[in-house]
Amino acid sequence: MKPIMIDFPDEMYTERLYIRAPRFGDGEVVYEALKHSHEALKPWMPFAQEVPIMEKVEEEVRQAHVRFLTREDLRLHIFHRESGQFVGSTGLHRINWNVRRFEIGYWVDQRHERQGYITEAVQGITTFAFQELKANRIEIRCDELNRKSRAVPERLGFTLEGILQNDDVALHQTDELRNTCIYAKVSKDTE
Repeated sequence: MKPIMIDFPDEMYTERLYIRAPRFGDGEVVYEALKHSHEALKPWMPFAQEVPIMEKVEEEVRQAHVRFLTREDLRLHIFHRESGQFVGSTGLHRINWNVRRFEIGYWVDQRHERQGYITEAVQGITTFAFQELKANRIEIRCDELNRKSRAVPERLGFTLEGILQNDDVALHQTDELRNTCIYAKVSKDTE
C-alpha cells in the first residue's frame, strides 16, 4: 500500500496536551514560540540558526501540512489542553514505511520548559506510532552534549543503542565535530 493511502488520526490527546497535525494559520503561534526560544534552540536545531520571519514560518507550516497528508513527514504541533497555548513541536520524521521505522524529533517553547510537556508528548506519540502506525522501530537521535534532549528518551525507557562518533558538526562552528546518540524502542519492547 502506498503511504498516502494509509489512514490514521491527525490528532491525539494526552493528560495535559492536545497534539495535532499542522494547519494553515499555525504560523503565528509557531513564529512567536521560535522568536522567544531562538537562543535556546540555536545550538541544537538547524532551523533555528536565524531569527524567524513570520511569512517563512507560515510557509513552512503549510508545507508540513502537505507532507503530513502525503505521509512523507508527520510534523505535529503541541498545545496545552486547557489553555490552548502552543507548547512546541514534535513529529515522526525520516520515515521508512517498508520497515515502519520513525524518528521522533521535538522542541519546546522556552516559556514551557521544565514542565514535562515534551516527555508527555513523546510518550503519547510513541504509543500512537506503535498502536496506530504499527511501528517496528522508533528512534530519537540527539547531540551527545544536549542533556535536556537526552533526558527525554532516558526517562521513557528508550535504549541507548550507540553513540556515533564524529557524526556531525556543531551548528555554531563548522570545524567542531559532534557525536550523535541513538536511542530506540522496538515493537517487541511494547509486547
